[in-house]
Amino acid sequence: MLPFRLPIALLSALIVTACTTPQPVHLVERFDPQSPYQHFFRTTKDASCDAGRRALLSQGYVVERPTPDVLQGTKFFQPDPDHSTTLQVSLVCTTSGGGAVIYANARELRFALKAGGSSAGLSVAGLGSISLPWGAANENLIKIGEATVTDTNFYQRFFSLVDIEVE
Repeated sequence: MLPFRLPIALLSALIVTACTTPQPVHLVERFDPQSPYQHFFRTTKDASCDAGRRALLSQGYVVERPTPDVLQGTKFFQPDPDHSTTLQVSLVCTTSGGGAVIYANARELRFALKAGGSSAGLSVAGLGSISLPWGAANENLIKIGEATVTDTNFYQRFFSLVDIEVE
């Protein structure tokens, strides 16, 4: 009876795995006209973009400006000694009917410290080889996740600060 249980258990595990496969993200992506990623300002494009730069700088972001209409701000966090998170905010400033629009997009990148050991080996002709247990332990920061920030409140807080900087 035991030989028949193993194939049934494996088949059941495969079915459960197939049923829990995540849905492709393009199927759940909505193109909503009420986007949290954009905000209109009754000022010039340059003034709005500069206010966005000041808002990021005031919160400790390192700001780069690859082009006059694009800003990228980066801030680093370390919630504990073995984990690190980077928050990258990109802003694109455009002119829009009597004012300007800033499009904001934030990405959160998560990293973890992973240890890997190594051992030394010794090979002697005619005798063979042996591995010795000493060696150096290597620790590397490995990216464990990355996602676009979709929290509407995050963008509302950011654009509220830009509104203050515009005034």
